[in-house]
Amino acid sequence: MGERLLVIEHEAEAGLGYFAGWLEAAGVGVEVVRPYKGEAVPATAGGGLLVLGGAAAAWDDEGYPWLPATRDLLAGAVDGGVPVLGICLGAQLMTLACGGTVERGDAGPEIGLGEIERLPEAADDPLLSAPPGGTSSPGTEPLRTVQYHYDAMTTLPPGAVRLATGARYANQAYRLGDRAWAVQFHPEATPAIFTSWAESGDLPPEAAAELNAQVTAAGRELEQTWRPLAEAFAAQVTRL
Repeated sequence: MGERLLVIEHEAEAGLGYFAGWLEAAGVGVEVVRPYKGEAVPATAGGGLLVLGGAAAAWDDEGYPWLPATRDLLAGAVDGGVPVLGICLGAQLMTLACGGTVERGDAGPEIGLGEIERLPEAADDPLLSAPPGGTSSPGTEPLRTVQYHYDAMTTLPPGAVRLATGARYANQAYRLGDRAWAVQFHPEATPAIFTSWAESGDLPPEAAAELNAQVTAAGRELEQTWRPLAEAFAAQVTRL
């Protein structure tokens, strides 16, 4: 096993989820840093960097004072060719850190079991070509995934390669350089994690119950779809 994967967790309710077991099975050790508990964000990430989601807006430095250090960490990792994966808030922080734009989503919140469509650029991408779907090439079938975000990546960083899109928000995944990825959706989220978000958020109880049922019913599909992406990222981290 090589260097450990550095994980930035922004809140207890938005942890590694499925990725904890998937990364361990792939031979990747993790070091989880929890700045919301007062732990300092490291200045560098040696073996790899995974930045998780959370309720924060990517620009809310006053409410979440560790965000500037997290953006600096992301920018340095991308520039240094370290394997990087940003999920939801992590993707938005990476976008800001690398010269893009994140704003409150003008199409409203995207919450629940959603679909993304891979673009032709994903066909040979190390991560986004990994999930199954379609019999000929990535992009021939939509992929279902968990969504929970109010903000959107409206302008991607210079040089970014867009890999996936969606009906509500166009920028669902991109690659920057050779080894850094940002995904707006939640490939790590288990049905239990989604339920905790929905029940603690501002959704009406009836709507939350319906969305929870949809995500729970798709649990096995979500595992089959997104475990290959986690394994592909693990391969980036363990690659010599």
